[in-house]
Amino acid sequence: MENFFEQVLNGLQLGFVYALIALGYTMVYGIIKLINFAHGDVFMVGAFLGFFGFTNWGLTIIPAALLAMVICAMLGVTIERIAYRPLRYAPRIAALISALGVSLFLEYFSSLKFVFGPNYRVVQAPIREVSWEILGISMTNVQVVIMVVVISLLIALQYLVYRTKIGMAMRTVSFDHDAARLMGVNVDTTISITFAIGSALAAAGGVLFTLAYPQIFPFMGIMPGLKAFTAAVLGGIGIMPGAVLGAMIMGQVEILTAAFLSSQLKDAIAFAILILVLLVRPTGILGKTGPEKV
Repeated sequence: MENFFEQVLNGLQLGFVYALIALGYTMVYGIIKLINFAHGDVFMVGAFLGFFGFTNWGLTIIPAALLAMVICAMLGVTIERIAYRPLRYAPRIAALISALGVSLFLEYFSSLKFVFGPNYRVVQAPIREVSWEILGISMTNVQVVIMVVVISLLIALQYLVYRTKIGMAMRTVSFDHDAARLMGVNVDTTISITFAIGSALAAAGGVLFTLAYPQIFPFMGIMPGLKAFTAAVLGGIGIMPGAVLGAMIMGQVEILTAAFLSSQLKDAIAFAILILVLLVRPTGILGKTGPEKV
């Protein structure tokens, strides 16, 4: 039983990281109805920036995470301006192809020797892992750090979206672009800010990921990105609490499957859940079917 609860803690740790990535997917989709498939690669860039911060620049967790968040926020805005804004009113397949192209560009550009290089790197985290045993259940300081940082970011995001003017603008744009313009909202700026926030959260997830799973490489964002997208769809794409709920479920399913069934089945079962949800409840767990605009 103790082993089960330890695996649940591991699932929470992974789920919190997925949540930061999934929020970026769901925020962008809620604003412009676009699946940003380059988002997992922004997570990868954040992980490498964390690596350089820890290894080369002597930074601790918070400064390294803040630096990665700022740089990836600028990267997210650049991606939106170059790859998505010119196609905003084009057929959706064009934006989808552009997103896939940006994803491949980031992966292979990062693999160049003068960028990050193609090889795996082992991250020397700035904190030494310490374990505590509480009621027979083992918990590490890395798990505590990840949970505290992610919960803090989720609270800050909730405040930003529901208690600030930019949050009000984001919610207005997500409802109707034209109505937002009539109300004096700068739609282009609001969309850019949404990309910046989502990319910053993904970068924070990448830095935290290096603490728990200290091996990185340029293609590491593919599977976490897909699973975070699955989590967003599972919880209800476009709904922030749904993204967090879906991420928690995905983290638990992946860890418990690997621990008690087979590590080879963890990805298959995770995506099987997505297929099942799409068949039974296409809008996701927290999603609601709304009236179709004509």
